[in-house]
Amino acid sequence: MKTIGLLGGMSWESTLSYYKAINESVQNKLGGLHSAKISLYSVDFNEIEQLQHQGKWDETAKILSDSAKSVESGGADFLLICTNTMHKVAPQIESSISIPILHIADATAEQLRIDGIQKVGLIGTRFTMEQDFYKNRLTEKFGIEVIVPNSEQQTIIHDIIYQELCLGVIRDDSRAQYLDIIHSLSAQGAEAVILGCTEIALLVKQEHTDVTLYDTTAIHAEAAVLLALKNS
Repeated sequence: MKTIGLLGGMSWESTLSYYKAINESVQNKLGGLHSAKISLYSVDFNEIEQLQHQGKWDETAKILSDSAKSVESGGADFLLICTNTMHKVAPQIESSISIPILHIADATAEQLRIDGIQKVGLIGTRFTMEQDFYKNRLTEKFGIEVIVPNSEQQTIIHDIIYQELCLGVIRDDSRAQYLDIIHSLSAQGAEAVILGCTEIALLVKQEHTDVTLYDTTAIHAEAAVLLALKNS
């Protein structure tokens, strides 16, 4: 079994979901008392969040690159960045370590392609929805058309993530707002919607809507398990 590297803490709420999903999957596949081999480094998200909103992405890249080196030093064979947004600086992180990164957008796109999804809605932080580092990867590498909410809807999604979900606050009225946005993306032709922030699945689950949802945390975690157990 390979050792899975987790670069977490962004937020710790979703990193907890990663840890649980990975270990449950390993136990389901191997049985008994098996659990995953994991090297985890969890950052202080307050520092990262402030730099994000100040647009100081190079500084976030430096922090995460140093943290990724610690994960590698802990014996990791490959790395997961346990957040969608910070894949914006994945190239800088990857250049600072010698182990590969299992990219969250690639894992999600592979599942979309298997399921025959060609047009997808994307919700996440404003950074993920507005900027091209995530959308373009889906389109240019996998040929998947991506649509995102309008600016007003993006503000709602973004604020709920940072002001509620990252703090472990789950509100029914916030779920209702998210579902309205998800349904609007479906009405625009999205065959499914990517929950493109690792905290969103804490609020919105498949049971809440008939629109097909892709939980990036669950998909990323399962891809890590399959890679860790490959040829073992």
